[in-house]
Amino acid sequence: MTGKAARPTSAARRAALEVGDAAQFSAEVIRGTARIRPYAVEVMRQATILARGSVMIVLALVFAFGLVLGIESSYGARLVGAPSLAALGPALGGLRELTPYAFGYMMAAKVSTGYVAEIGTMRITEELDALDVMGLDTPVYVCTTRLLAVWIILPFIYGVAVVVGFLGAYIAVVLQIGQVSAGGYLTLFWQFQSGPDFLFSIFKGLLMGTYVVLVGVWYGFRVRGGPVEVGTATARAMVVNLVGIHLIGVLTSQVFWGGSARLPIGG
Repeated sequence: MTGKAARPTSAARRAALEVGDAAQFSAEVIRGTARIRPYAVEVMRQATILARGSVMIVLALVFAFGLVLGIESSYGARLVGAPSLAALGPALGGLRELTPYAFGYMMAAKVSTGYVAEIGTMRITEELDALDVMGLDTPVYVCTTRLLAVWIILPFIYGVAVVVGFLGAYIAVVLQIGQVSAGGYLTLFWQFQSGPDFLFSIFKGLLMGTYVVLVGVWYGFRVRGGPVEVGTATARAMVVNLVGIHLIGVLTSQVFWGGSARLPIGG
């Protein structure tokens, strides 16, 4: 009985220690931005790699999600007898939820897991130890440079992704299904959006992007063992990313739009 009770306690203690270590490591990586100047070239190199390897994948996913949202919004509006409101779904769901989540999913699957595999391989092949011997600030050189690269490139990618998602929904509603005219679609579409909504959406996407990068570099940096452990860390990072993305999504939606939906309806 004692042994059975001890196992959950031990597992909970390990989980708590991992969360604490991840939080401390993330804080160290963020504080490393103050010491980034000697590694500015590496920051730009990582930003270039991110732009070349991830932009088209993210945009393709957001475009597909925009098409799906436009189709569902069109037929949903038709079912309730209000086909002219087909733009309502893309206007609200696209900006506030679909684009941030698509962005977070793609960053988790493509960028974060890639960082786990890359940095984890550097750990098991003793490349990180070699950087320490060379006198480099290894956490800053390996982790902070990647975080800063994401901060540099993500606002531009996200801005384009919002436009691409809008375009996908427009094509589905106006050109494919022909539910409403272009003028009717755009009029309603812009009525249900505001400047703060765009800023909140961008912040939501950047928060998700920052989270998944910190998860990726932590799991990669803390790998011990061999290739099997790198694979295990990559899988665990993906699970943690998905949980965190949804928590961030729920909390930010509640903070930004829970108290006031800011919709031009009602008295």
